[in-house]
Amino acid sequence: MSEEERLTRAIEQGMKLSKRIYYGKGEYNPSKNYSVVSPPQQQRVMDKKKLSPSSSSFSNSSSYSYLLPTSPMVYAVISDPSIVDNPDIPSFQPHIHGKCVPSALIPLHMKRISMEIDCFLDTAFVTVVGVWRVHCVKRNRNCFCRLIVPMTEQGSVLGVEIEVNGRQYTTQLIPVEENMDNGKLAKSHRGGFLTPEMFAITIPQVEGGSNISVKINWSQKLSFISGQFSLSIPFKFPEFVIPPGKGDSRIEKIKLNVESGAGAEVLGLKATHPLKIVRKQVGRLECSYEADVSTWSQIKFRFSYAISCATVSTSDILGGLLLHSPSKQDLDKREMFCFYLFPGNNQSKKVFRKEVVFLIDISGSMQGRPLQSVKDAMLAALRKLNREDSFSLIAFNGETFLFSSTLQLATTDTIEKATEWMQTNFVAAGGTNILQPLSQAMEMLSNVFDSDSIPHIFLITDGSVENEKHICELIRNQVTTKGSRFPRISTFGIGMHCNHYFLQMLALISKGHYGVALHPDLTESQFQRLYNTASSTVLANIVVSELDHLDAIEVYPRYIPDLSSGNPLIVSGRYKGEFPDSLKVSGFSSDMSNFTINLKAQRAKGISLDKVVAKKQIDLLTAQAWLSQSKELEEKVAQISIQSCVPSEYTRMILCQTEKEIRAFESVGLQEVHKVNLDKLVDSEGHKIILLRSLGYGFGSIKATEENVFQRFGDPLFPDSASDPITKAASTFCAKYCDCCCCMCLIRACSHVNNQCAVVLSQFITALTCFGCLECCVDLCCDF
Repeated sequence: MSEEERLTRAIEQGMKLSKRIYYGKGEYNPSKNYSVVSPPQQQRVMDKKKLSPSSSSFSNSSSYSYLLPTSPMVYAVISDPSIVDNPDIPSFQPHIHGKCVPSALIPLHMKRISMEIDCFLDTAFVTVVGVWRVHCVKRNRNCFCRLIVPMTEQGSVLGVEIEVNGRQYTTQLIPVEENMDNGKLAKSHRGGFLTPEMFAITIPQVEGGSNISVKINWSQKLSFISGQFSLSIPFKFPEFVIPPGKGDSRIEKIKLNVESGAGAEVLGLKATHPLKIVRKQVGRLECSYEADVSTWSQIKFRFSYAISCATVSTSDILGGLLLHSPSKQDLDKREMFCFYLFPGNNQSKKVFRKEVVFLIDISGSMQGRPLQSVKDAMLAALRKLNREDSFSLIAFNGETFLFSSTLQLATTDTIEKATEWMQTNFVAAGGTNILQPLSQAMEMLSNVFDSDSIPHIFLITDGSVENEKHICELIRNQVTTKGSRFPRISTFGIGMHCNHYFLQMLALISKGHYGVALHPDLTESQFQRLYNTASSTVLANIVVSELDHLDAIEVYPRYIPDLSSGNPLIVSGRYKGEFPDSLKVSGFSSDMSNFTINLKAQRAKGISLDKVVAKKQIDLLTAQAWLSQSKELEEKVAQISIQSCVPSEYTRMILCQTEKEIRAFESVGLQEVHKVNLDKLVDSEGHKIILLRSLGYGFGSIKATEENVFQRFGDPLFPDSASDPITKAASTFCAKYCDCCCCMCLIRACSHVNNQCAVVLSQFITALTCFGCLECCVDLCCDF
């Protein structure tokens, strides 16, 4: 069962349990404000029996997909259904024996929400602040609560701050140490990524009726299509999080700030919500939206804009050069620089002709959905080839299977033959050998010397192999020998068992691109993004002058990739010395004409440049640390990670409780963070720490690859806390009992009679369960 199915089942059970909550007289109407109302009704999309979580067709049904969070949400984690009740209006509840296994999730009512987005270059920093109320738990009881934040697969969690009942929680990044999971820290299932696009964290022991204040920060990469930057942020709130009654006014706020770069202007801003321009000046645009709403936002927040700067543009390519001094907290005291090139919005601009070889992993672990997704992605990629392009296919496991030993023109007839070949040869079986098909592809492309074409290799795999470092060294030597005519190798990793840093390094050395799909359902869309980027080159063999005289200079990436029409080129670095007034960037267009642009240096204002480029630097340095096995580089990555709050392979995120240890972490300073003794910190009075699951990809698993295991992303949402049949049977009964009409009729009836009668009535109905009568009642009353 996928994590999405686990989550929807838990929320569906929570929605049934929420029917136990009595709000008083009246009927719910989101367009009106009653002083007391009944709870929102969930959608009735199909027959009750078909919707039962015990139904075998549940996993194939999308009937409950509307329950998946489409915005930041907080849920009450209910394992004991007897604690479910309105903390303000207690009602007589039929007593229920047993536990919910796994725990149910009841969506909490949301009282306030605001969001702020800061955009710079190709990165957006998102901050969401909200307040949720535990409206479904008795006031004298408590439960765990679960914060779930949907974001894109390329999102990075930067920090979470939570305040509830005078307690404060905050996340921190600390260096990875041996024996971190020694039992003294809370188990890691309480936080981390549930899916590649969904982050979760658990808030311990929250009392019924409490307000939970949450502030969460994350970064996302902006999409770049046809000269427009754009982003879609989950901000669609379901109806059932609306608090009943008049209560406080519902204020919804959004603030958008765009820093366009060196002397650039923001043009053509479009958004789904009615943003008003607060301030507009060269290089910066500030917009805001604020409204008193009857219902929370019902759509995602989407926006797009373009950047224009005539002084640094040539042939529809925009550019800029920024300098930035390190902050006082920065352990690296060298100055920073960053230059960028943005392709323009010229749809007719010619791209390089393509000579392509696709390498597709068909090992046993690719069986089922992964291989079918790759097949669909390959069919889409072949259809995008022009008639003058040429290609071939190599499927590999322990052996290789060639569509053709030479490149074939991408005619309609050839593509049809390739489609038939894939249907026959894409059969998942065997092990994984990457070097052999890679060598065959390089040999196939060795005779390509056309000046208007760029040879490409696309490697798609879900596994790791033992000779990965040898492959990288081999490719590095080949690049040194052949220079710019060496094929660009673009790599694509599926799942968690492949070594994503090997794939990144392979792409980096050959000036290719890297893509990832941690979940098989994302394979087709993510590979199309990679393919569109790698195959739309408008400027190749880029060279930067004027940097040689600088001292202690580092450039990220070291091998500057080509500029494509669908992806901005951003290069950053550190240096000592006097930076030149301008940089000369040159390359070749598809017609082999020389391209040159002079970028004048300007000081970055309004945002910390080190935070903008931190994610790219961490990924590149981690790949280098893996290849060189350098402890010094590992410590450097951890240092950048802690300083920028961007997670890495060499840091772990922890959730710290109370203000006391927040001040303790802040007081030690960055110089001392690496020396934090977790054992002493946990043992000290008043300190409670939850160790979250690793937020990195890891370095693959050769053993799992050899055993052809495809790993599901993440761990179970909530481990089962009971395994005996009596408890599980009671849990199944709870779900049906709380969802039936008789249960709600009983609750409402007990609210209108005296105490003695209510007790007798509730005991009588509960006693019926011993004779199986209530099962019949459920079938009669709930068949809608």
